[in-house]
Amino acid sequence: MTPKYLSGTLAPVPDEIDAHGLTVDGALPEELTGRYFRNGPNPRPGEDPGHWFAGHGMLHGVRLRDGRAEWYRNRWVRTKLFTENAPFVGENGVDLAAVSANTHVVRHSGRILALVESGFPYEVTPELDTVGPVDFGGRLTTAMTAHPKQDPLTGELHFFGYGFFPPYLTYHRLSAGGELVESRQIEVPGPTMMHDFAVTEHHLVWLDLPVVFRLERGGMPYAWEDDYGARIGVTPRAGGPTRWFEVDPCYVFHVGNAWEDAHGRIVLNAARYTRDRFTPLWDEIGSEADPAASAAASGAAVLHRWTLDPATGVAKEEPLDDRNVEFPTFNEDLLGRQSRYLYTVGEDSLVKYDQRDGSSQVRKTGGDTGEAVFVPAEGASAEDEGWLLSVVTAGDSSRLLVLDARDLSDVASVRLPRRVPAGFHGSWLGEE
Repeated sequence: MTPKYLSGTLAPVPDEIDAHGLTVDGALPEELTGRYFRNGPNPRPGEDPGHWFAGHGMLHGVRLRDGRAEWYRNRWVRTKLFTENAPFVGENGVDLAAVSANTHVVRHSGRILALVESGFPYEVTPELDTVGPVDFGGRLTTAMTAHPKQDPLTGELHFFGYGFFPPYLTYHRLSAGGELVESRQIEVPGPTMMHDFAVTEHHLVWLDLPVVFRLERGGMPYAWEDDYGARIGVTPRAGGPTRWFEVDPCYVFHVGNAWEDAHGRIVLNAARYTRDRFTPLWDEIGSEADPAASAAASGAAVLHRWTLDPATGVAKEEPLDDRNVEFPTFNEDLLGRQSRYLYTVGEDSLVKYDQRDGSSQVRKTGGDTGEAVFVPAEGASAEDEGWLLSVVTAGDSSRLLVLDARDLSDVASVRLPRRVPAGFHGSWLGEE
């Protein structure tokens, strides 16, 4: 049986192509001039990486300009693992350049970086050619998360690296100009899979949760461990000790926004898995299980909120919905500050949450729906004035869907020249 991670919507494509003059249904806003890039695992033909998360990174890009879709292209990220089959752990220890770079793609200080949480970022060009690994002048000596956070006011990039061996967690900060200006160890008891974190105006928010690395497991060596515990940490951005809040056992791949409320409490929204929901999903994406037999495990997180009160040391926990959703996104001009709207995806839908009144809107897409990237309109007078960009795949065809973020109505759809496998994260890179 073909593993799930090599079949269906996850099946890799065999080659790199270029296509120009793409067909557009509807009318692309001329203001959407830039590039949409999306990253995800894509093993080469004949390769079986053993887990969905382990495939070589492939970037898919669409160039939009002045109401036209000029081109589509896809390129593997040519890491040392891809070009040399270099081992991640060898005679000289860990090689942080021997990675897949398959999870996210962001731009900071003019550099476009393909990211994976196990090692260094890889710089790529606006045409998706690989430049090489980036260690910020030799100052980065840990891995870099695939979920850095750029402060919209200072332009600084906050990120972290987690390790299999001590130090287990290190916080880093890049200046607006791209210089690594701070690295700080955060004490945690063990090597957890910390995929994401949050940043507020004055704090860093850590997720120390019970999915733990053990070398002896082999393969993708993470599993849920009940006795590890679950807690959320709050560290002052300016420096100082971390305050830890015990929470009910859970796992989080992806956070939404976080902020400090009028009472100084930290509010964090995220897609939360219980043990009973996480374990079958983890087994499914790394096994030869029949996708139809484990469909209930797919997208099995629900939107959840924690309110952390430094005055009492207590974390209030509450579900915000009972739908299965993932990949929460928002208007990142408000990163770290209170925001009203949150966008998530289900298997064949987009869900918009109004966090002020608790209401939600659902938009069916007719296919496997990728993360919805929010692009604010220039001079917007409302938080949700802008567009959502998402790759939607149905059968053997994919399209870049452009929706009005205010009411989830159709704006345009770009027909892509090939199926785009289900992947992880992407970014809109407007003209600089």
